[in-house]
Amino acid sequence: MYKILKNKPIGDHIYLLEVKAPLVIKNALPGQFVIVMAKSDSERIPLTIYDYDKDTSILSMIYQVVGSSTLELSKTENEIFSVAGPLGKPSEVVTNIDKYKGQKIIMIGGGVGIAPVYPQAKYFKNHGLDVDIIYGAKNKDLLIILDKLKEVCNNLTIVTDDGSYGMKGLVTDALKEKHDYDLCIVMGSTVMMKFVCNLTKELNIKTIASMNPIMVDGTGMCGACRLLVNNEVKFACVDGPEFDGHLVDFDAAIKRMNLYKDEEGRRYLKDLEGESHSGGCGNCGDK
Repeated sequence: MYKILKNKPIGDHIYLLEVKAPLVIKNALPGQFVIVMAKSDSERIPLTIYDYDKDTSILSMIYQVVGSSTLELSKTENEIFSVAGPLGKPSEVVTNIDKYKGQKIIMIGGGVGIAPVYPQAKYFKNHGLDVDIIYGAKNKDLLIILDKLKEVCNNLTIVTDDGSYGMKGLVTDALKEKHDYDLCIVMGSTVMMKFVCNLTKELNIKTIASMNPIMVDGTGMCGACRLLVNNEVKFACVDGPEFDGHLVDFDAAIKRMNLYKDEEGRRYLKDLEGESHSGGCGNCGDK
């Protein structure tokens, strides 16, 4: 069991969860994620690491209530059953920090996808890299951690669909206005990342996309995050979550996500892919 220090709303259906997890934090690096289970019989929820403090052993995560599992998590008090991790590979920039010194870096976060932007930007700043951030949301009520973001970047551009805060439009509109960057790191909805990667390809900006939105089980067993990268089969949870955004087949990933939402679609994928969908995700009747 893991002691809950904080589990409170910080936005519209968006929660900050803090727990004591010394073993997880010991080897954690920005870009990685954890698997959280509210109770022993709960679904596994993959959550990217928002922040961590190795002195206090406090692990911070941000999640949005979008279904029964996250709703259950939002109502959990005192302790949660399990926090497994760190999982996935750390950010490419984090593990090759010297290679990127002196480069102009733009980080783009959409919706709750801004949460994993923060730890990377914080790490970059602490290691001598300067970054700008573009943060997009549907409206001002969905904006979070603005003060934290301002602390770790040179320039923060806010974009909302309805213009209720900052620039009205899309994150791609903001990128078009200032696009003299060497590297783009994008995190958010799969559709948003697709259009960012299409634009950065035109602008000849190297782009890293975090494919954590397509993860379900987080251990490679369920097959939900199976995707094509340069026409090779990869799994976001074990091979990523970060990939070269210009090599990801976003159309295939989006189609797969839509199929995976219902039971018939999951059976279809299991029959179609056989061994590449090994079960155990809790969503296919194979717990």
